[in-house]
Amino acid sequence: MTPRERLIVAIDEPDVAAARALIARLEGAVDRVKVGMTLYYRAGPSFVRELVSEGWNVFVDLKCHDIPHQVAGAVGGLAELGAELITVHVAGGRQMLEESVRAAEGSGTKILGITALTSLDAQSLSEIGPPTTPEALVATRASLAYDAGLDGVVSSPLEAASVRARVGAAFEIVTPGVRPHGSSTDDQRRIATPGDAISWGASRLVVGRPITRAEDPATVAAEILGEIEAAL
Repeated sequence: MTPRERLIVAIDEPDVAAARALIARLEGAVDRVKVGMTLYYRAGPSFVRELVSEGWNVFVDLKCHDIPHQVAGAVGGLAELGAELITVHVAGGRQMLEESVRAAEGSGTKILGITALTSLDAQSLSEIGPPTTPEALVATRASLAYDAGLDGVVSSPLEAASVRARVGAAFEIVTPGVRPHGSSTDDQRRIATPGDAISWGASRLVVGRPITRAEDPATVAAEILGEIEAAL
């Protein structure tokens, strides 16, 4: 996998016109963009379809989490759009995960399992469920995702090494919470630099605000690609 295949830029603009303008500024610098809830719920599936038709590799990050029938239907619909990557939440359980895999069969779309949001630390997790550490929760959910046939998981960079030790080299570990030196942490808690994330076992990095809020997004993206290349 080349450095450009490993970098995904999160386009979280609430305004569709602003999102298009930002993507245009990144053209030629990166090949992959992420469309999350903020943008998808405004722009809709047609926006994803248009990006794919323009040659972009699109990661649709909606973290689908519902009964198996509903999530399978959502996965099937997203796969039909031509998305390269989509997300379901591992907390939905084994049956939901397995039906998601079946719904995407033959489409070429990869399904990633959300393990624990990078905005949550140990204290936050203890407030929403049985006491545990982020590391233990991610390890348990990554194992379930692997056993259920998913193509990979989303975790923070801090868990990438422990997840990689449990799964084969082909299993995707996609890490948000990536912040170059000197960047604001924003609302992220479990973070690392691009080079460290790759060194610890991440296959792809999702980077949003450090690139999208930069005066020259393409230049910052190129710098991150350099860090990725140096870590390989």
